[in-house]
Amino acid sequence: MNMQKYTIRNAEPSEFDAIGKLMVDVYSRLEGFPKASEQPEYYRMLSNVGELMQKPLTELLIAVSSDNQIKGAVVYFGDMQYYGSGGTATKEKNAAGFRLLAVDPLTRGAGIGKLLTNECIKKAKFQQANQVIIHSTNAMQIAWKMYENMGFKRSEDLDFMKDELHVFGFRLHLK
Repeated sequence: MNMQKYTIRNAEPSEFDAIGKLMVDVYSRLEGFPKASEQPEYYRMLSNVGELMQKPLTELLIAVSSDNQIKGAVVYFGDMQYYGSGGTATKEKNAAGFRLLAVDPLTRGAGIGKLLTNECIKKAKFQQANQVIIHSTNAMQIAWKMYENMGFKRSEDLDFMKDELHVFGFRLHLK
């Protein structure tokens, strides 16, 4: 059992490239998820994830081990208009969201995804959002189960298609 402690904090600009590489690595390994050749613009966004920090109320959160290694990351959106997904999610008011959750494959099962998710929920509560909105795919069953166990409920009104990929919406009501 990994008893390592992780610190959740905002990423520094000098860490953006490493986080982009981690995200590309994690998403490209997902069985059934589109490859870079199928959705090059998506992988370009992952690789350049730091660019999302130019949007208002947007934070790149990372989980760092005691030896200062980045073991996971997620992008938090305090305003859904900057969320950048397909479908209707960007029109949601008084809502926060997060995307692009990635955990180093060597540290899966250590609770890093849950720590990052809880930090996003905490931020949403602090800004008094009514709900947290996220999306997942069939290729992300481990994360999907975690979200449901944390109280997120499927919201079909948030679903959309990204090329051939069905993307499923979830909500966590805070109030």
